[in-house]
Amino acid sequence: MVSQLTDAFDRKFYYLRLSITDVCNFRCNYCLPDGYKPNSNKRFLTLDEIKRVGRGFAGLGTEKVRLTGGEPTLRRDFVDIVAAIRENSAIKTLAVTTNGYRMARDIQSWKDAGLTSVNVSVDSLDARQFHAITGQDKFRQVMEGIDAGFAAGFKKIKVNTVLMRDVNDRSLATFLDWIKHRPIQLRFIELMETGEGTDLFRKHHVSGEVIRQQLLERGWQQAIRSRSDGPAQVFSHPDYQGEIGLIMPYEKDFCLSCNRLRVSAVGHLHLCLFGEQGISLRDLLEEDSQLEALKDRIQEKLQTKKQTHFLHQGNSGITQNLSFIGG
Repeated sequence: MVSQLTDAFDRKFYYLRLSITDVCNFRCNYCLPDGYKPNSNKRFLTLDEIKRVGRGFAGLGTEKVRLTGGEPTLRRDFVDIVAAIRENSAIKTLAVTTNGYRMARDIQSWKDAGLTSVNVSVDSLDARQFHAITGQDKFRQVMEGIDAGFAAGFKKIKVNTVLMRDVNDRSLATFLDWIKHRPIQLRFIELMETGEGTDLFRKHHVSGEVIRQQLLERGWQQAIRSRSDGPAQVFSHPDYQGEIGLIMPYEKDFCLSCNRLRVSAVGHLHLCLFGEQGISLRDLLEEDSQLEALKDRIQEKLQTKKQTHFLHQGNSGITQNLSFIGG
């Protein structure tokens, strides 16, 4: 029987967010407003190392892996990475979070390789505002990519929207119209403070409670969360094909339901998105024979995971921006 990752607070971990690059071609104002700055000393995980990460976590009861970045699809071996993770039969869900600019061209090949779920970042349904937020005039291509996802056979597509005061916090009606006849789970994510984003956070942070109250007033009902789901509170309505999700890391007891760990693009295990220095796994990713030692280190270090993040104290740990670990 596969052992199950459990921390000192009896939380069980079924979900791995695996960053495969921190490179991104968008310049979102809440993440990389000045664009990606290359670091010649940085060496991202190789395909073989990613395979060993997948085997290690699968052997520890991981059921869901999400490929993140940066923009993960910028890697030329992205399809090979998808196929490598899907070699592990224990992993039932393999997802990607993408800015969507390559979806229209490539999503069929991703699905053929074994991708089972896709999240697309769309912070506005207004093309001009989308351009202002992302630094890229790609709204039409991203919308075509979502359509291509449905055409490729995905039954549901998740869309991530960073909730920002005076930007999109009054756009609920527009988003609801968009998902009324589309099986999209639109997830509002509270703007989080990072080391480089304090000023933006103070100007634009707004609680997801604003959206939740509007949903409840309109007859939306909260769904039951399954064990390998992400942190979203999901709401549905009988008149809508789509759903609304709320991710509210500043809400009381948010961390009680934590079920996910992170590995960065350079092979560091991060116990929390907003934790301190990561724990290197790379020395145990060199040979297949190191699998048991890799699993032992992950289990051992998980016991040091804190009970909660410290965002309420303005402490975002080492996370300078959301591409740093993979959001």
